[in-house]
Amino acid sequence: MTDTDIEAQVTEWRAYMLRRKAISEADVDELEDHLRERVGDLTAAGLKPDEAFLIAVKRMGRMDELSREFAREHSDRLWKQLVLDPDRDAAADAERRRGLLVMIVCAALGVVAIKAPALFGLGFDGSGDFYARNMGLLVLAPLAVYFAWRRRLGTGSIAAVAVLFAVGAVANNAYPLDADSQSVVLSAIHLPLMLWFVVGIAYAGGEWRSGRRRMDFIRFSGEWFIYLVLIGLGGGVLTGFTAGVFGAIGVDAEVFVSEWLVPCGLAAAVVVAAWLVEAKQSVIENMAPVLTRVFTPLFAVTLIAVLVAIGVTTNAIDVERDMLILFDLLLAVVLGLVLYSISARDAESKPGVFDWMQLALVVSALLIDVLVLVAILGRITEWGFTPNKSAALGENLVLFANLAWTAWLYVSIIRRRKRFAQLEDWQTNYMPVYAAWAAVVVLLFPPLFSFA
Repeated sequence: MTDTDIEAQVTEWRAYMLRRKAISEADVDELEDHLRERVGDLTAAGLKPDEAFLIAVKRMGRMDELSREFAREHSDRLWKQLVLDPDRDAAADAERRRGLLVMIVCAALGVVAIKAPALFGLGFDGSGDFYARNMGLLVLAPLAVYFAWRRRLGTGSIAAVAVLFAVGAVANNAYPLDADSQSVVLSAIHLPLMLWFVVGIAYAGGEWRSGRRRMDFIRFSGEWFIYLVLIGLGGGVLTGFTAGVFGAIGVDAEVFVSEWLVPCGLAAAVVVAAWLVEAKQSVIENMAPVLTRVFTPLFAVTLIAVLVAIGVTTNAIDVERDMLILFDLLLAVVLGLVLYSISARDAESKPGVFDWMQLALVVSALLIDVLVLVAILGRITEWGFTPNKSAALGENLVLFANLAWTAWLYVSIIRRRKRFAQLEDWQTNYMPVYAAWAAVVVLLFPPLFSFA
């Protein structure tokens, strides 16, 4: 390796470090001096330049560890970076201002989308069915616009995203569904899921076939959810104060809160949370491994306790709609923990205790999924197929396939027979299956079950 190659490696290393917001440019300068000094010492000791560089980087520590160390030593920076950024680069400042403007425009578009139906007599007071069916469409369309704008999507990708949103909108509203039909509920649940994957196409900049971009979208989804929950908690406090303050002066704020503050706040928060992830990604990304390591053992213990309780009491799982939704959400959370763990894990690290915990979590979820499937099949055998039971059966089969192969891969990884990258590839390659099933429920189930 030539001196030019070494300089290119150092430049790449420096650029990566500068993306870690917990580390300032002055910190990176200091670290680069140490790196060059170690490379020089190792080269003088007889190592080749490329070997010296790799060993020097390894001895300095992994990038994430360095970032976390600086975050601990300079925690005051993290709070400032939630609003401010110490980077004074003019081009970066211009890009941030542009991103802020795009966010404001798209958030305003979300507010307009959520209130525009009122112009046609579809207010929140008497059109609950309309909003139940279309809430996902109304709040996710501006998010897709945000990413299409930010990623500068090409004409083909924009057309694909627009067509998929249009298909979902038409199918969800053109079908003659009664307000109390099972298909309405199923569409209200599955349309946002289907459209979320369409948002993923825009997020990936049209590179949806790329496993790396899919994993980026998985990371984004988790971080977006964290921000949305935080915004929701703050919005809940604001709502309480608003109602209380107006109530203290004898003004009933219920209509304002229910028809303006809450829905408009939700529509805007969907876009604002995405902007926060984009703008402050490296500030919050270290929450991923922390949250995963906290909740993985807790959920594993909970699922094992459920299995023990089922075995002791011999009670079958209730397969009524609410219970099925609860169990499906539980399994979805398990998969979320697995995905978030994968996104935060070093693919080259050796299997450890946490991988055993992940395996216990997946196997427990798999056993519960089997019990749910047995219960669903029993009800279908007795009463026949209905939209709810068919959707639950399909969803649990989709989850079963993912969990079963995930468990097998974890066993193989722990036994050192497969690489961790294969588990990551499996999860990213499986994402279209979820999107396809959600589309089947939204588009095919209503006519298949005579719009029941």
